Amino acid sequence: MSTVVLKVDVDTLRGTLQGVPRLIELFGRFGARATFLFSLGPDHTGRAIRRVLRPGFVGKVGRTSVTRHYGYRTLLYGTLLPGPDIARRAGHVMRAAADAGFETGVHTFDHVRWQDFVARRGARWTQREMDKAFAAYRGVFGRDAAVHGAAGWQMNDHAFAYERALGLACASDTRGTGPFVPAVGGERLPTVQIPTTLPTLDELVGRDGWTEANVAEGVLGAWQEARSGLQVYTLHAELEGMRLLPAMERLLGAWHDSGCRLSALEDAARELDAQALPAHQVVMGTVPGRSGRLATQGPRLDS
Repeated sequence: MSTVVLKVDVDTLRGTLQGVPRLIELFGRFGARATFLFSLGPDHTGRAIRRVLRPGFVGKVGRTSVTRHYGYRTLLYGTLLPGPDIARRAGHVMRAAADAGFETGVHTFDHVRWQDFVARRGARWTQREMDKAFAAYRGVFGRDAAVHGAAGWQMNDHAFAYERALGLACASDTRGTGPFVPAVGGERLPTVQIPTTLPTLDELVGRDGWTEANVAEGVLGAWQEARSGLQVYTLHAELEGMRLLPAMERLLGAWHDSGCRLSALEDAARELDAQALPAHQVVMGTVPGRSGRLATQGPRLDS
């Protein structure tokens, strides 16, 4: 049976308050499992304007109509408007996802801060940011998080090493082709990486004739090409939970009708033997339709 893991990145206050409840309802209708990864600190989305000089950023903004997806108010947070505390304002929605039976985990504390800076920061900065996020999660749920999925697929070696100290069951911080364990400095680390394997809707819209009306077919085409094994699809509460909800519904319907199992990261991790997985270096690479460089599954340690 083909398996698609549904990984929901929740970046903003608006996405938490409005997108997450809609996705909970949609997943429930299809009997789908999923993992919700929450941003738990201040919403500083407006500060993402710093990325304007990154290759592909302006083109992506034009293709995906950021203002329609995120709203003008969200795009002012952290600049002309103070950034609201997401966990404080929307903790009840986060707990509702867990109460509905979905896996929950940590995305980040400050999404923009992590995405823009972690790739070139040291161990102390990295651990401090992760500690803030995991402490905020504990404050919302009253327990420790067991899964991490990095904001913007941005990581560094210190973050991979610190996941071991946090005792995570698994993580999904990278883009790649299949489960692996990261190799840092020639050392095999124990935390299983379950990377995103399929393109996201916002990476496809506006390219090669894909529109909001037909973009679900683009993801399904990629899934069919790699149908055997485990596939991971990342969606965003601000997109698939809002304006792109009809496309998400078409995706779920197609997967459901095909007999595909729709799972959470924890379901996939339980079926994997970490000791038997290959160790891969993580390298910064590019993904079509996504601006900047991302943490990607690189060469095998023993190759």
